[in-house]
Amino acid sequence: MADNQSSIALNIGSQRVSMAVFEPSKSGGLVLKAYDSETILADPATEASRPAQIGYAIGQLAQRLKTGRSKVRYAISGQSVFTRFVKLPPLDDDNVEQLVTFEAQQHVPFPLDEVVWDYEILESAGEKEVVIVAIKGEALDELNESVTSTGLATTEVDIAPMALYNAFRAAYPGVSEPVLLIDIGAKATDLLYIEGKRFFTRSVNRGGVSITSAIAKEYGIPFGEAEGHKTQTGLVALGGGHTEQLDETTAALASTIRNALGQLPAEISRTTNYDRSQHGGNAPKRIILAGGGANLPYTKEFFEEKLHLPVEYFNPVGAISVGKGIDTDKLGREAHLMGELIGLGLRGIGKSAINIDLVPTKVQATRTADKQKPFFIAAAALFLAGLALWGVMNTLAAGKARTEAHSMAEQQANLESIDGPIKAQFKKQAQLVTLASQYTQAEDDRTFWLDAMQELKAGFASDAVWIIDMEPLHAFDPLGGDDKTKSGKSVVKSEFPSAQYGAPGLTGIKVDAPLLKGGKPDPKAANLVPTANAVRVRGFWRANPRSSNVVLDLLKRLQEKPEHFKFTALSTPEKGKPVEVELTVDQLVKQLDSAPAEEDFAASFELIIPLSRAVAIQ
Repeated sequence: MADNQSSIALNIGSQRVSMAVFEPSKSGGLVLKAYDSETILADPATEASRPAQIGYAIGQLAQRLKTGRSKVRYAISGQSVFTRFVKLPPLDDDNVEQLVTFEAQQHVPFPLDEVVWDYEILESAGEKEVVIVAIKGEALDELNESVTSTGLATTEVDIAPMALYNAFRAAYPGVSEPVLLIDIGAKATDLLYIEGKRFFTRSVNRGGVSITSAIAKEYGIPFGEAEGHKTQTGLVALGGGHTEQLDETTAALASTIRNALGQLPAEISRTTNYDRSQHGGNAPKRIILAGGGANLPYTKEFFEEKLHLPVEYFNPVGAISVGKGIDTDKLGREAHLMGELIGLGLRGIGKSAINIDLVPTKVQATRTADKQKPFFIAAAALFLAGLALWGVMNTLAAGKARTEAHSMAEQQANLESIDGPIKAQFKKQAQLVTLASQYTQAEDDRTFWLDAMQELKAGFASDAVWIIDMEPLHAFDPLGGDDKTKSGKSVVKSEFPSAQYGAPGLTGIKVDAPLLKGGKPDPKAANLVPTANAVRVRGFWRANPRSSNVVLDLLKRLQEKPEHFKFTALSTPEKGKPVEVELTVDQLVKQLDSAPAEEDFAASFELIIPLSRAVAIQ
């Protein structure tokens, strides 16, 4: 479903992971092409398994929305980052970067070399204000691994409050009065104070998990069971004898939910006072609700009762167009959950007011390499162009010398003394070109293996499968049948694991040189470099209720868009031209247990997958 013009938005919440596919419209707007979500359990007792849950949820969404190996722009919760608003003294724009870095050193509670941070200068009347956002580098890299392990690539990392603000600005362009947008998440509630282009946010450590934990404690039941009661029969009790109209069980549950949610208005009041006293904000005149925690019945009426202000649900869908095939009824019910996704989508078309980008380590390395690549290409091109020009100049000089030699016999001896150095320079030129080609080919082979392993990792990303060995093979023939001579030779020598680094004799496998007439080997082929044309993959798999055999499912996923692997072979019939044929499962799968043994946790498998090209093994 995703194409070159599409942008993928991903919102990673504590209890809900959602994904949307957008594409730009002809008028410069944004069109929603696909949307879906997955729920994960936010039980504090299962926090250790959270990265695996997130990775699984993202993988399921990517598969259903058919995103392939697209680049994704995702948002993380406001609770997981450190956010600080700082007023700057009047300075020239040239000094802002240095001043913001100094302010970050003063306010971020960690050394700057241990965090990933970014900032945005905000529009404020008469003075400069900056918002600084930081997150521990290790935490961001762990979260990013959950995303990229599914085959997706990261383009930008935003935070939920900033994405919500961008969506609000686009969906409510005419609103200038002070507004409080309350985004109730699972573990935290983000409070966004918006007044025209002025903006302030704070994350409060109260959310849906607090309500579920209160129910679990009140009734002495597990967290998962309490979550079920909350979502299926829960509602917020209101004042004025509201619970008298309910049955006893429902009324008791509603009162428990009200008591847990009742701490949030007090936090809102404190934050409002802080915004007014420290940042010059005005008291909100209007409340807008967003987030999954606002789904409980009577939540809107509860905040109207507590805050004495008009309350409505967030509807950011007005900022976009909806494509064909979108369930509009579902979209209407979940519009208040779409703010982060729409805010991320707006960044893809350059229509966002705030642009925070927290860059994970691997993404930064890729960006640095991309910046350096044009320089190396240009340097190589200049080098080769210089060699070519130098060669042309020498060729012209040699031609001129030969012409003069015919016309001036008396200078022949002098010209012959010039001819020798010219030939030496041509030889040197050929050696340099050969050396440069070797460097280029070596770099291509090195990156091929890295990219092939990344593709294999993405294709076999599953919590039910793990790979223990990837072994390059030489001279593998997938159509060789039972012929052992065509099943490939291992490139890895048996003494490799114990050999000292740099030891001689570990340059690959022996390659048989072609024979001349009479059966003698060709001496010119003695130094042939061995190549690998396939890899043997070994691993284990365990039973998965979603698939009869998850290894075959993952192999099929790898075959959908192969880049470094090849799933066809050239078949040569006795008569006729050779044809390209699709390889069968039997030709790829060399060993696959039908199911784990009763006493084993997992079963083993072995695959041989041809490479898209032969790679030299040095």
